Amino acid sequence: MKIKTTLSSIAIVTALAFSSGSMAFDKEKSVDKKKQPSSWLSLSSKELSAVEAYAEDYKKYIYSSPTELTFVTETIKRVEKQGFKRLTENSNLKPGARFYDVNRDRTISLIVIGKKDLEQGIRIVGAHIDSPRLELKGKPLFEKQKFAMFQTYIHGGIKNYQWVNIPLALVGRVDKKDGSTVNISVGFDENDPIFMVHDLAPHVDSANRKRTNRDVIGKEELDVIVAAKPDLDKSVKTLVTDYLKKEYDITIDDFVSAELALVPSTKPRDVGLDRSMIAAYGQDDKASSIAAVKAIVEQKTPEYTSIAYLVDNEEVGNVNNTGAGSSYLVDLISGLLYNEQGDKYNGYTLRKALRNTKVISADVNPGVNPTWSSVWELGNAPRLGNGINLKLYGGGFNANSEYIAWTRNYLDNSNIKWQTSTYKGKSRGGTIGSDLSDDNMEVIDFGVPILSIHSPYAVGSKVDLYSLYKAMSVFYSHK
Repeated sequence: MKIKTTLSSIAIVTALAFSSGSMAFDKEKSVDKKKQPSSWLSLSSKELSAVEAYAEDYKKYIYSSPTELTFVTETIKRVEKQGFKRLTENSNLKPGARFYDVNRDRTISLIVIGKKDLEQGIRIVGAHIDSPRLELKGKPLFEKQKFAMFQTYIHGGIKNYQWVNIPLALVGRVDKKDGSTVNISVGFDENDPIFMVHDLAPHVDSANRKRTNRDVIGKEELDVIVAAKPDLDKSVKTLVTDYLKKEYDITIDDFVSAELALVPSTKPRDVGLDRSMIAAYGQDDKASSIAAVKAIVEQKTPEYTSIAYLVDNEEVGNVNNTGAGSSYLVDLISGLLYNEQGDKYNGYTLRKALRNTKVISADVNPGVNPTWSSVWELGNAPRLGNGINLKLYGGGFNANSEYIAWTRNYLDNSNIKWQTSTYKGKSRGGTIGSDLSDDNMEVIDFGVPILSIHSPYAVGSKVDLYSLYKAMSVFYSHK
């Protein structure tokens, strides 16, 4: 009882300290907020409330959409409530009309028709909705030492050891030969069981202690236990097979045509005594995707048609027909132009529209970690709380200087804090930006700094996440 009282007292004192500090700053008239590097110091009390409101919805949104499949489903639910309708060949593209288009359930584009003809260009925010994770192999089920287990492989770049001893949920779909689809989600509800990759105890791991960082846990050791209770007549593997048939009407062969992922089941939480940060799985890159959805929903009748292009498979190289390397986006724009121009449409008008199009290729990138700050070139390193970061990687990967200047203009005019991001010692390319540049669109890469990217529980600043959404909103409306 005394411990609880003491902790409560500490919490109250801490809250008052932060509150009084904020009040003291508001009274300090001599401080020029525009010159402060931290975004927190430039916000009014109304804006601070908006940051918190955005953060609360953000946590709900990201938890309900751990994979590209679930993100598309959740986004459709949200945008239909905001007047978006599924795009068809016969949709009336009047200014202000709101549509969504889905590519094979794994990519979604949100569209608000602008006042200007499409040939004069489009405003596109592109981001990806897949995140690093474990996936089940085509024939995943095996038995070892009387445990039934699933074999996995990796989607995206991870540190294998970070995925051990944490609660995992199984989510995805199984497509059967008869054309039916079975959706599976186990581990998110508090009453669900979870799955785990189990590590060796320090009492028995001496043989493994010479392993280096990335090999502490090998890729082929990232298998999860799914059951461990046999009966007198059947092995535990057979019992799992029976369970899958009874619960989902699927067989082991059906896993060959399945997309099932193991993702952290941990809920997003505030971080720090000041609650200034959010820990959550999948912030790379649902931080940008959620911001893009929020920003485009705000658009009423923009000057230029606006698109939020939220795409799959960036973590594995923009591959397949649902990745940014496919022709889907150009096909979508081609269809919009044909709808608008009819018989006047031709390949030249499409190419003209693409050339006049401006794009934000949004993605997160590592923020300065206070423990290992030496890995950054600190003069061009993005810091949590200091706003969005413009990615200047050099080596031909930067946006051209006039487009960067155009970007700086609308950010500064809207009092949106920004900083630069350059990796130390080597050039790094953008995310989906290079694929869009291939079609002669004007593309800039920017995002927000995140700690522990590609881990099961990354950390971002609430004010940066909010600033990213505000920057996208201004981009859509900027002339």
